[in-house]
Amino acid sequence: MLTGQNSLAPLLINGIAIECVEKGAGRPLLFLHPEIGLDPDSPVLDRLAERARVIAPSHPGFGGSEQPRSFNNIDDLAYFYLDLLDERNLTDVTLVGVSIGAWIAAEMAVKSTARLSHLVLANAVGIKPGDRETRDIADIFAITEPELNGLAYSDPKSAARDYKAMAEAELRLIARNREATARYAWSPYMHNPKLKTRLHRIRIPTLLLWGADDRMVPESYGQAYCLAIPGARFETIAHAGHFPHLEKPEEFARKVFTFVEGQSK
Repeated sequence: MLTGQNSLAPLLINGIAIECVEKGAGRPLLFLHPEIGLDPDSPVLDRLAERARVIAPSHPGFGGSEQPRSFNNIDDLAYFYLDLLDERNLTDVTLVGVSIGAWIAAEMAVKSTARLSHLVLANAVGIKPGDRETRDIADIFAITEPELNGLAYSDPKSAARDYKAMAEAELRLIARNREATARYAWSPYMHNPKLKTRLHRIRIPTLLLWGADDRMVPESYGQAYCLAIPGARFETIAHAGHFPHLEKPEEFARKVFTFVEGQSK
């Protein structure tokens, strides 16, 4: 388990043990991390916690969270988090997800928005807007890490890691996150063929946030996602790629709360 200012704490949901960061006060905000996992010391969690009660779990199978044998697709994670909302009796929840976390959030919202007030999908995956011959999302399993960083980050150097200097426990978490990503999103690759036709069921205020320098999933993909959700808004974050919460944490949080609180940009 990684430790630091925002340490991960155990949480049991429907008999499944996961790790979770909880901090801040006010209206609940459930933050669903991307495929690279949850860094408990990520500055975006502190920025979000300045104006909300942040609940940031590590998905089942990621980090140090339990991997249930029966979980093998994103739907399983969506129902798991709906159970979390029920078991914790959370209402008026702002649901924020990034990449695969946004996919999970979208799958939750098409099933039920009873406990949700707002939905924020940042550089979301989960749909296939193109035809069968079009690669909508870069194949993260077919390229080297430097190549992936060049696609996913506005500043690829910021994502460089020295694996030789890392502790074994940290390396194990990185490998586990990659394994879990493959388990949940390998086939069909990074999407649910039925999700796009279900997005019309989302009838709460929805914001599509997009790191403008994302070369892993293009802005046109985000625009297609936005058009499929009634009344959804689309905004970009300059000088950020596929993980805007990491490259621009303050602007990311500001845009979330500007949207939720109905303030002008």
